[in-house]
Amino acid sequence: MNTGLRKKRAAEAAAAAGVDALLVTHLPDVRYLCGFTGSSAALILTSGAHRRAVLFTDGRYTAQARAEAAGTRVSIAPKPMQAACEWLVKSAIRRCGFDGTQTTIAALAAMRKAVAAALKESKAKPSGPKFVAVEPLVARLREIKDAEELQRMRAAAAMGCMIFDHILTVLQPGMAETAVAAELEHTARLAGAEGMSFSPIVTGGVRTSMPHGRPSSAKLPRRGFVTLDFGVILEGYCSDMTRTIHLGPATAAERHAYDAVLEAQEAGVAVARAGVTAGDVDEAARSVLRRAKLDKWFTHGTGHGVGLEIHEPPRLAAKQTQPLEAGMVVTIEPGVYMPGKFGLRIEDTVVLTRTGCEIITPSTKAWIQL
Repeated sequence: MNTGLRKKRAAEAAAAAGVDALLVTHLPDVRYLCGFTGSSAALILTSGAHRRAVLFTDGRYTAQARAEAAGTRVSIAPKPMQAACEWLVKSAIRRCGFDGTQTTIAALAAMRKAVAAALKESKAKPSGPKFVAVEPLVARLREIKDAEELQRMRAAAAMGCMIFDHILTVLQPGMAETAVAAELEHTARLAGAEGMSFSPIVTGGVRTSMPHGRPSSAKLPRRGFVTLDFGVILEGYCSDMTRTIHLGPATAAERHAYDAVLEAQEAGVAVARAGVTAGDVDEAARSVLRRAKLDKWFTHGTGHGVGLEIHEPPRLAAKQTQPLEAGMVVTIEPGVYMPGKFGLRIEDTVVLTRTGCEIITPSTKAWIQL
């Protein structure tokens, strides 16, 4: 993991934003920049000619921080955030940037209080540091995955595909949705997953009309759709895929909807590449459902970025003008959801390239009827 290059780029972005230092508290951002995986951390990057990086954490992580955050100075303190603010004062930082999308009002108030206390203690002039909200600089860097990240994400996606193949061998009418979810998670853990990317979505029959339906004690139907949306975490990186299968004979309406969603999903994949906008991919999928007169039942965006978090920028949705770039990893997941009847979704995770995209969740999307 080339954390040195990542810290350098983040420091350069901070300098371009007009701040002398960047205070990073969002844990996935901390992990991305220095490799630390603990649950308590504040990372300071200075943007001057003599760049510095200091990780503040508490005593629970003394050994872990020094092992994981190679190339980063580690400071152990009972209250890491307070220690970070004191360091800013002692280092005469005048303007310190923070991610306004991740820092709560309460956290910002605590940061200012800690700085005020440190200024008073040091008897320094009460002129800084001033906290400045900046755009999500680290999140922007994280959008483009490097070779090591892509390797990890391909492995996580491959594990997800293996789990889907396995679940097809045990799925049957009468199983509780929660039992299916448990089988997904158990198989993932046995295969070496660190955990699930998110709580799996398992719905059957009429409950498939809920896009984010939680697994319940409801039994899978003798006839009807079953939607499986899940992912695993492997070496910190998430996978994400959705497949919808059918139990028993399908109605004409169900088969029409499935064929339309599959065509829409493949249309989105066909368009996805560096240079198009996030909205272009959404429109490619949505236009297919519009022609099939099903677009009013497509109630969410077409996809999202994936990485250290299951939902990251960019967002693939209507009117999103962000240009896509090579190295981004996104989902393409159109669906239709008819309340009181049925719903379905088909989702792949893809790596964007200059000429197209690489599907890293290649499990079959063909009609499956059990």
